[in-house]
Amino acid sequence: MTTAPRSIFGPEHDLFRNAVRQFVDREVLPNTEKWRTQGRVDRSLFEAAGKAGFMGMAAPVEFGGGGNDDIRYSVILSECFAESDVMVEGLGLTLQTDMALPYLIHHCSPQQAAAWIPDAIKGRTILALAISEPGAGSDIAGIKTTAKRVGDEYVLNGSKTFITNALNADLILVAAKTRPGPGHDAISLIAVEASRRGLSRGRKLEKVGQASADTADLFFDDVKIPAANLLGPEGGGFHILMEHLAQERLIVAVQAVAQARRAFEHAVEYARHRQAFGQAIGRFQNTRFTLAEMKTDIDVGRVYVDDAISRYASGDLDESGAAQAKLWSTEMCQRVVDRAVQIHGGYGYMLEYPVARAWADTRVQTIYAGTSEMMKEIIGRSLGL
Repeated sequence: MTTAPRSIFGPEHDLFRNAVRQFVDREVLPNTEKWRTQGRVDRSLFEAAGKAGFMGMAAPVEFGGGGNDDIRYSVILSECFAESDVMVEGLGLTLQTDMALPYLIHHCSPQQAAAWIPDAIKGRTILALAISEPGAGSDIAGIKTTAKRVGDEYVLNGSKTFITNALNADLILVAAKTRPGPGHDAISLIAVEASRRGLSRGRKLEKVGQASADTADLFFDDVKIPAANLLGPEGGGFHILMEHLAQERLIVAVQAVAQARRAFEHAVEYARHRQAFGQAIGRFQNTRFTLAEMKTDIDVGRVYVDDAISRYASGDLDESGAAQAKLWSTEMCQRVVDRAVQIHGGYGYMLEYPVARAWADTRVQTIYAGTSEMMKEIIGRSLGL
């Protein structure tokens, strides 16, 4: 099946892609049903990914990382998982490598970096990012969790919800208010070891999709944390979070395009072999027209997102550009996957079919990392109206 040519990858990326595909075949596919049943992945997956060198491509060499912040390696990781009908974010690996670890790489003090980064990139320390709260999702400024400074410690109180890796996490990066009142400069980012007294984890949340994702609530009741665990300056948490959202949203866009393409491939294969009224359903004009629209959507999305990847790599992708990539790609993915389910008919609603799982797994893409409505607001503000 022909597809738009891609020019953003070089030979070194092709070698990496082959290595990731082998890793997925060896470490992931044999365990996916087990992980779906138990509701979380085994910790050994993170250690296996660390041993393979996938967890710390961008981390400094002195801590055992690859010293290469080329985002295309993260792109390849996401695409290879999608190729195998596995949602990489459902396994918590993207959260570790592309959302939480960059905070440590760019905002740790030398002492913090030496203490936390080596085990994080080896997969021995599992990371979580705790921002969302029951009353504050996309509105980060509306968080209620507090961290009161008492001598050489912060005392943390509050709760977080929808936290990926919450049950497996060893180190949690928590957004909290370090002074009362409104304002972005009231928010700080604090690293909290999961073993701290007063930190408790809720039950695994039952989600529509991504059954393997370890997602739960976190509760903080007078949790005492050394002031030395503060990431960046006090009051600088909001700006730190904003600094990394472009990468997070771009990776979600990559995943959306890759998952849409995989669902399309399943739909083509099904249409080629499923018989109705004496012929393959792919021979009906309506099916061909639907598949034609799906393929066009995907090819346009891939070219568009590849351009965004190149702009990000050159430092030229701003907040609005990342929002546009996420908005268009995730909404496109919803259209394509839904049509793939429709082409499968009743079988598309059966969880034994990959398109059914994709339909459930991808639905959240227009919600997390900023809803589609929030993306439109960001884009709209950039117009200077």
